[in-house]
Amino acid sequence: MSKSRSPTFRNLVPLLLGFMLLLVVAAGAVFLSFRQNDVALTLHKALETRNSLNHLLRLVTDAETGQRGYLLTGRLSYLEPFNLAKSQVRSELDLLGRAIGLNAAQQNSLTELSKVIGEKLAELQTTIDLRAANDQDAALAVVNSDAGKQMMARIREDVEQMLSEQQHLLEARAADFAWLSAVGSVVLIASVILVITLGMTVLLDGRRRLLQLQAAKNRLEDEIAERQTAESKVRQLQKMEAVGQLTGGIAHDFNNMLAIIIGSLDMARRRLTGAEHPTVPKCIKNAGEGAERAALLTSRLLAFSRQQPLEPRVLDPNKLVAGMSELLRSTIGEPIAVETVLAGGLWRVFADSAQLESAIVNLAVNARDAMPNGGKLTIETANTDLDERYARAQTEVTAGQYAMISITDTGFGMSTEVLERAFDPFYTTKRAGKGTGLGLSQVFGFVKQSGGHVKIYSEPGKGTSVKIYLPRYVGELDHSPRDGPIAVPPNGKAEEIILVVEDDAQVRNMSAEALRELGYAVIPVGTPGEALKQIEMQPRIALLFTDIVMPEMSGRELADRASKKLSNLKVLFTTGYTRNAIVHNGVVDPGMAFLPKPFTLDQLARKIRQAIDGIE
Repeated sequence: MSKSRSPTFRNLVPLLLGFMLLLVVAAGAVFLSFRQNDVALTLHKALETRNSLNHLLRLVTDAETGQRGYLLTGRLSYLEPFNLAKSQVRSELDLLGRAIGLNAAQQNSLTELSKVIGEKLAELQTTIDLRAANDQDAALAVVNSDAGKQMMARIREDVEQMLSEQQHLLEARAADFAWLSAVGSVVLIASVILVITLGMTVLLDGRRRLLQLQAAKNRLEDEIAERQTAESKVRQLQKMEAVGQLTGGIAHDFNNMLAIIIGSLDMARRRLTGAEHPTVPKCIKNAGEGAERAALLTSRLLAFSRQQPLEPRVLDPNKLVAGMSELLRSTIGEPIAVETVLAGGLWRVFADSAQLESAIVNLAVNARDAMPNGGKLTIETANTDLDERYARAQTEVTAGQYAMISITDTGFGMSTEVLERAFDPFYTTKRAGKGTGLGLSQVFGFVKQSGGHVKIYSEPGKGTSVKIYLPRYVGELDHSPRDGPIAVPPNGKAEEIILVVEDDAQVRNMSAEALRELGYAVIPVGTPGEALKQIEMQPRIALLFTDIVMPEMSGRELADRASKKLSNLKVLFTTGYTRNAIVHNGVVDPGMAFLPKPFTLDQLARKIRQAIDGIE
């Protein structure tokens, strides 16, 4: 009986051993599974702890960087990282505490780190408060002290220590996992599946990283392109600003010289008796026309440099364009058809009507020259909104509502190279003698000085469209009287005394002689100091005719002091340069009588009479 059982028993032994081995393998698999889950959970917490520590350190570092930017510049935008740190530090510390769990050593380190970070943020707040109270020296003294540096060093040391402890924890868990893997290696299939699974994970992660790298590369290329575009716009603005400053200075000197020439020619013309040689009137006329052309050129230089004196008023662009129809047709000739498309309910604008008309005429003349064999010129108006995205992509554009005037031709258009330089002063594609290259520059300067925007759309062989955008006017309507028929101004009276203040001797002499020619009594002086003395000596002075840019004091300052001595004193300002005391952002201050140089004798007579009579 026992012999019969022994073979059976021997047969069962392998089965039992296999079963036991199966149980051991199953138990090992279950144990390995639990241990793997435990390691995974520990790894997740360790990574969460590490990310929280790094984020916490970055918040404090950014807060310190923002604080220093604010201390140096005083700009509140630099405090955004500091305010962000203040709002997130507490929640980040709580998150870190939950990630650490019951680890007593790490909890103690976290308590110490939280304390030091609180002290550091308090120190940063102290320096910010001192800077806000304009006590920058005290703020910098706190920044330069060793205490702040030591606190930052302690924060970094605490973070590094906690990261190191997390690393040790990870390494210990990795050792456990390696041992468990060695035990589980008896399960070949499980090992193979594990290897295959890990391999697939690595491949998928590699593919994901490759896609992320490609996306980052594309973003970098886009940023580089945007930066290059922005740098190109900045260089263009700097170039235009430099040229504008140069042209403004040149225009100032030229206007003084042209004032002498035009005034002298007017005087000579008034003194002609008819007994002179026949060529004398013709020569004076030719000289006058040349001087007027020079004055127009100077005016265009000032327009480009955004320094021309503007006298804006509330305008209805539709009425202005409609009123120019006949002028445009006669200017560009019959071979070109002119069509106007006026939008209903067009917004009003606040602009200088004469300069806007000049801009439209300049664009119409350019369109005419682009259509030598005839064509069509379309002037269109519309209401439009320029959004933030468009404004960011342009130069000196503010998002908002604009009234648009578009001048479109069917001419030969512009190439990309010409478009890039279209607004440059003295740049022209016309042959010699057919243009100064200042037409578009004048349009550009006037529109920008008026707070607007101008854009050219063109394609070779298909024509050009120039769009002028002027800001919508939302204030009260302007009910001031418009210019009516020009009457001949009456001459002055001998008892009307005019005090002429001009530091340029030739301009002063010419102005004095012109005023005497008009019948006024004149006291010419070269400095504001002499003018104040004359006002004390001559209380019957009716008008102060003064230049604005002078060495001792400005004409505005002189007028203020003189008006205190003579309460009824009338003042007329003149200058060849607009960056001064009565013209702000190119707009003449309300209530100021202003006569820009150069001026004709007739213009002088009208302005003097209007100033004395108090007519605006």
